[in-house]
Amino acid sequence: MTESVDLSTTVLGFKLANPFIVGASPLVDDLDAVRRLEDAGWAAIVMHSLFEEQITAAQTGRIHHMDLLDRQFDTVVSYFPAAERYALGPDAYLEQLHRLKSAVRIPVIASLNGTSGEAWLNFAHQIAQAGADALEVNLYEVVTDPAQSSAAIERNLIQIMRELKRALRIPIALKLSPYFTAFGSVAQDLDRAGADAFVVFNRFYQPDFDIERLTVRPSIELSTSAELLLRLRWLSVLHARVRASLVACGGIAHPHDAIKAILAGAHAAQMVSAILRHGPAYAEVMRDGLARWMEAHGFATLEQARGRLSLSSSPDPAAFERANYVRTLTSWTSEARETSAEDSSSLTSGSSHRS
Repeated sequence: MTESVDLSTTVLGFKLANPFIVGASPLVDDLDAVRRLEDAGWAAIVMHSLFEEQITAAQTGRIHHMDLLDRQFDTVVSYFPAAERYALGPDAYLEQLHRLKSAVRIPVIASLNGTSGEAWLNFAHQIAQAGADALEVNLYEVVTDPAQSSAAIERNLIQIMRELKRALRIPIALKLSPYFTAFGSVAQDLDRAGADAFVVFNRFYQPDFDIERLTVRPSIELSTSAELLLRLRWLSVLHARVRASLVACGGIAHPHDAIKAILAGAHAAQMVSAILRHGPAYAEVMRDGLARWMEAHGFATLEQARGRLSLSSSPDPAAFERANYVRTLTSWTSEARETSAEDSSSLTSGSSHRS
């Protein structure tokens, strides 16, 4: 890798050697695997998520206020994995965090995954005490109640953020969904509430239907570059408009994906699928590709490139966004018309030749 450029970046208050972070996944469940990730050059790691349902089940014997021993809830409770199916329970999670901190020098970010602002978040205290450098809170929820308003959902998120900031001294990253009526406004409110980083975005794992057994079944696929465009849009919108660090998550499969995210305004990129495909050594590919591009374009530091293609560079972002939408549709129509004409010409000439 070329030494003429500086790949370092600052995320959650940490100076990282490069912008590539291992996202929350089973990749960090094994200490030897984590050491290999550090040796390969990944700049930080996010632990496998601990779920709200695990914490409340262990603390109170309940999941979403349903008593696990009450038979009237058997069907609903059966939707969730049994305790032994989770990689780590709450106590084991804290032990694993302590071991990780002893095993590596790079920042270790713990991860909590839930939907409510209730007692399970008190576990964040124990995570901080166990030595986590930061906490990522993954507020993953598909709202299925038509009576629940968007305003109520947003107020709940902001309240959770305020409570966490009052309770914890370590930095807090929020991993969010893009599915808000006005995501930019929500992000600014969360920024004012104290979020130290936004991880953009959650992947919504959508179940499939088994038409023979008439059941719903889990469906999961590794992410690809095709998921990146949604991230680029909102990274570009948020750049220079929030204080929090911006972390791209989902769709970072190749060096050029990370370059695009940085141009949009990202401070860092979380990666999982690419590591599962290529192994820990893929960090070198990512670093080398980014460094060569920076050198070729005259960027000595990552900060010089960050946000160069964000909406903040436009005097009227709304007009720019609308214009880009219109240009995209009109250019597609023109291309489609030309392609259609070429196809028709090819068919006509072929028909004439055969006759």
